[in-house]
Amino acid sequence: MTVTIVGSQLGDEGKGGIVDLYGDDADVVARYQGGDNAGHTVVHEGEEYKLSLVPSGAIRGKVGVLGNGCVVNPRTLFDELDTLQERGLDPDVRVAERAHVILPYHRVLDGIEEEVKSESGDEVGTTGRGIGPTYEDKAGRRGVRVGDLLDSEVLRERLEYVVPQKRALAEDVYGLDVSELEDPDAFDVDALYEEFREVGRRFEAEEMTVNAGAFLTDAMADGRNVMFEGAQGTIIDIDHGNYPYVTSSNPTAGGAAVGTGVSPGVVGGGEVIGIVKGYLTRVGSGPLPTELGGVVGDTPGYDEQGEGDDEELAHYIREEGGEYGTVTGRPRRVGWLDMPMLRHATRVSGFTGLAINHLDVLAGLDEVSVGHTYTLDGEERESMPATTEQWARCEANLRTFDGWEAFDPSETAAEGYEALPENARAYVEYIEDELDTPAYAIGVGPGRGETIIRERPF
Repeated sequence: MTVTIVGSQLGDEGKGGIVDLYGDDADVVARYQGGDNAGHTVVHEGEEYKLSLVPSGAIRGKVGVLGNGCVVNPRTLFDELDTLQERGLDPDVRVAERAHVILPYHRVLDGIEEEVKSESGDEVGTTGRGIGPTYEDKAGRRGVRVGDLLDSEVLRERLEYVVPQKRALAEDVYGLDVSELEDPDAFDVDALYEEFREVGRRFEAEEMTVNAGAFLTDAMADGRNVMFEGAQGTIIDIDHGNYPYVTSSNPTAGGAAVGTGVSPGVVGGGEVIGIVKGYLTRVGSGPLPTELGGVVGDTPGYDEQGEGDDEELAHYIREEGGEYGTVTGRPRRVGWLDMPMLRHATRVSGFTGLAINHLDVLAGLDEVSVGHTYTLDGEERESMPATTEQWARCEANLRTFDGWEAFDPSETAAEGYEALPENARAYVEYIEDELDTPAYAIGVGPGRGETIIRERPF
């Protein structure tokens, strides 16, 4: 059986915690897109683990697979594996031979391009990890794949073809002196060849590389449960998100098939769980119709911190929820829950269940609001428009709920759904009704034991 975990918003919904929560029943956890820009935090037995590439299930001793839809930075991967081993864990992570490799020049160019965009206010909010440039090379058929690292002749051939192009781009287009870079070997064919040939040797020595589709299909044929783990969220999907403020891959459920090599029927025949944060956050520019306050440098047209009630509320939620990027540390923009966004996400991925997180963050507020619908050009809309320009013109029509009192997360999780304050239950049931999808899990605190489990999908 399969379970696919999908972010329903703009990322940072708490997907890693849900993967970890249901990980007891999974044998294999496979990441199907993204790279080391996908920060996630897992709390297990009182220990906090911050990961950006290793699949969340590795914390619980599950086999992790980085699928062909991922882009892999070997430096990050080995750093994370080594750190986990130093902390007493023994992670078993396999890497698809068809996955593309993030090379040092990708990271350099990512940073330059984002800086150039920032001058006109068009920055995407990239983490600077080289994700976009790597996917760009993949689509341009000039990428280096994990399998290429296993064959020194092929690796040399790939690097001799692409590196001069990248060096010319850096020097001639962006006016960069590559000899003065923090990583001066980023555009050096010989240095890259030596480093990544050694990466290939380690992959071989530790038997880490696999044909992902065949590996996962064989696992399922042997009766093993597979969980597909998406990074980021629906609204930064390159096809179904608010382009161009998007990532370079497909976090939606369809990406699980393309990004691992299993058939769409395998994904569709299992459970698809949409992860929902009880409010809304995002990092970087782009529309946010339900935004409270703003973040200097990210919120469009927002130049200085305000002093209004919404600003104070945004600051309160940000601090209570720890809303700072796992990878970047950047403050996240904060808004009310956006139902048109969730209706769009539910349609695109076909959620069979929901996990609603961070209800504890909203506890103690007198009122909690939701963007129930939009008004666009005088007409009410229940779902997101197709273009970002239209979305930017949408005004949120709010529906307000009475707030709920603070509660003990551990006790509430142990006692179950009925232990939630009545108004919190009303909020959950509103979301379920609007999306016609049951809440399988409700996060009431950051710890693994602080989630109300109503349904186990495996």
